[in-house]
Amino acid sequence: MMTGTAAGVPFTALPPTGGGPAPLLVTWHMLDAPRTDAAFAAALPMHEVPAWRVHLGMPMCGARMVDGSTAAVEALMRKDPLMSFLAPFVRQAVDEFPAALDSLRTQLPVGTGPIGVLGGSLGGAVTLQVLAGTDIPIAAAAVVNAAVRMRSVVDLFGEYQYDAESARAVDDLDFVARSNEIANRAPLLVVSGELDHPALRADALDLVDALGCELRSIPGLAHPLADEPGLEPALQLPLARTVDQALTTWFTQHLGPVPS
Repeated sequence: MMTGTAAGVPFTALPPTGGGPAPLLVTWHMLDAPRTDAAFAAALPMHEVPAWRVHLGMPMCGARMVDGSTAAVEALMRKDPLMSFLAPFVRQAVDEFPAALDSLRTQLPVGTGPIGVLGGSLGGAVTLQVLAGTDIPIAAAAVVNAAVRMRSVVDLFGEYQYDAESARAVDDLDFVARSNEIANRAPLLVVSGELDHPALRADALDLVDALGCELRSIPGLAHPLADEPGLEPALQLPLARTVDQALTTWFTQHLGPVPS
């Protein structure tokens, strides 16, 4: 592993076998375990993918944790799970990505061609928003136990009182409703644990139906991909290895040639 920052965004990068020029695959981690870029890299290393796998840190996670703990994030969850936590984290991760991508291209031999993108859980919402809301060229995309409809994620925190602003925010993060903005952007793989939260599992299936994209169901997989606390790299769990194998096959098939 190598670590660094790209336009202020911390990352953990895994080189292709032998190093050198290769396509770029960018990921955004979960807010459940594994909840940092380094931990996500260990859970889903995709060692056999012939690409630079660069795992970006989400806001206030990993190297950007306040006082080295998750307490500040937990306080935002309690204050307002949608408007203080979920929506701003997705928005910041997407907003800071173009500059981070430009910086990665200056640091790594990845060329300027289309990239791969991958997100887990809330990072999946980032990936879907990159597809729906940016014109960054994407060669292939995948999401794992993704936040496909943010309203379903908010429901996990208990009863929530929506006003006009929060209703707009949650609707903007409904990627089934926005599937026409994702269609034809790039080949998309939806990985869904059969034991994920029932609403998130249903949303994943609805997205597949709306897009006609590829689905990989993982028997026995709940929402997390690692054991708690999920802050540091850990041994890959057997079910995470199954996810890793599916992603490895997908990105090996769909990422472009080695850049010049």
